[in-house]
Amino acid sequence: MKKRKKRAKKGEPQRVTKAVTHIRLEETNLGKLSVLDQLAQVYLALCQQYVTLFCTDELPDSFHAPCLVTSLSERWHRVAIQQAAGIAKSWRTNRANAYQDYLDALAEDKEQEADRTLEAGAKEPEWREWDVPTLQQTCIQANANVVKCEPSHDSTFDYWLTISTLEFRQQLFVPVKLSNYHIGVLTDPKTGKRRTINSSVTLNKRDGAWWLTLSYNDMVTVQTPPDAPVIGIDVGIANFITTSDGKQYGTFNGKLRERQKRDREKRRRKAKLRKCLEKKGVKRLPSTSSATGQRLIRHVRQEINRAVNLCFTEHEGCQFAYEQLSVATMRHKARAMNAYMRASNLGHIPNQVAWNVTKQGIAATRVKSAYSSQQCHVCHYVDRKNRPNQRTFCCKVCGHTTHADLNASQNIAARLYDEELRACTSRAEVKALLMRRHEHWKQKFRIAVVDPPIQLGLWASSETSTDVG
Repeated sequence: MKKRKKRAKKGEPQRVTKAVTHIRLEETNLGKLSVLDQLAQVYLALCQQYVTLFCTDELPDSFHAPCLVTSLSERWHRVAIQQAAGIAKSWRTNRANAYQDYLDALAEDKEQEADRTLEAGAKEPEWREWDVPTLQQTCIQANANVVKCEPSHDSTFDYWLTISTLEFRQQLFVPVKLSNYHIGVLTDPKTGKRRTINSSVTLNKRDGAWWLTLSYNDMVTVQTPPDAPVIGIDVGIANFITTSDGKQYGTFNGKLRERQKRDREKRRRKAKLRKCLEKKGVKRLPSTSSATGQRLIRHVRQEINRAVNLCFTEHEGCQFAYEQLSVATMRHKARAMNAYMRASNLGHIPNQVAWNVTKQGIAATRVKSAYSSQQCHVCHYVDRKNRPNQRTFCCKVCGHTTHADLNASQNIAARLYDEELRACTSRAEVKALLMRRHEHWKQKFRIAVVDPPIQLGLWASSETSTDVG
């Protein structure tokens, strides 16, 4: 049995797997593509059955014994099980995180109700059960047992794919021609030689064309010293990134916001048309999605990527702390605000931060974000009323006033080495810890400012007093 590779320790070189995408299989004739289409149809049907099995009845297991009937070979059957297990694991993990966020929100709602601080008309958080994933796009994640990618030595092509088909011992040979961009990515700049690609490949079919994705491993060493200054990163909509030193990067306001409004109105008109046609008995209904909406999603991601890259460029030699953000359970009273939040693609920001720090060898740690926007950075007091509006933070106890995103990023930076807060398992424990620290701060403040004038009589009569008389 193959041994699992150990995870690199802190400071050791880390192996990063990088993908080379959008390699079109355009040199393949139609006969070979039809055979590949038949294989993909049977493969995806089997993969969907195992996804449903692992998401409902059994736990995901890549080594699960084959239990479904199919015309695929045993090796293809094993590949389908492995791909389905990976999808089911991600689904179960995301669902568990979302359910934990729901329980935390419910506990916070009950706590506010007990303290009589709950807003009038606020609805109790509701849990909606997740649907089982449905495979809508053709995607085959294959290994060397069924698809082998080998360099070409005696032709004008760069690689040859050897694919096992539905027929016994019948293989499909597909040529791969790389573009200049792909050749540059797969060439090691240090040695000038072609990189060694991994044995696993991914085949996707989009818009009637087949695309190949290759990957290779790169060793990255963390270059940030342990005593480097800490920069906290707060994620938001008005400003994608706000750092603890007061800098802000990227925004969804402005042109992106106006485009989102126009796209939302277009989708609402399509939804009304769809309802009217549905009442009239029309079977083939128009889709509510649009090309402009898909283009807006891409442009928002590009804006986020530029903001993250600029942030790291301007903070060279620093280590970062960023928040564990869960967007799945975030809800607002107004539907427009929910649509605004979804369009801003907040969940992509922590993922892009994690990928950039891994790729560039920068030290970064994901910390708990519970109450980071409500906690005062000075006295640790936690209260929703500390945020009179979206931009301003004003502590109700000590009067500390600053930009809300700046206060949150400073709290995140302070939590990097906070082992006591890291040990908390729920939002209630985090709030209890912060309130205990607030009580300690109040005691210290009273001793320094309030207590000495009151205790003058006791101080004068003590043995350590230096007063005369």
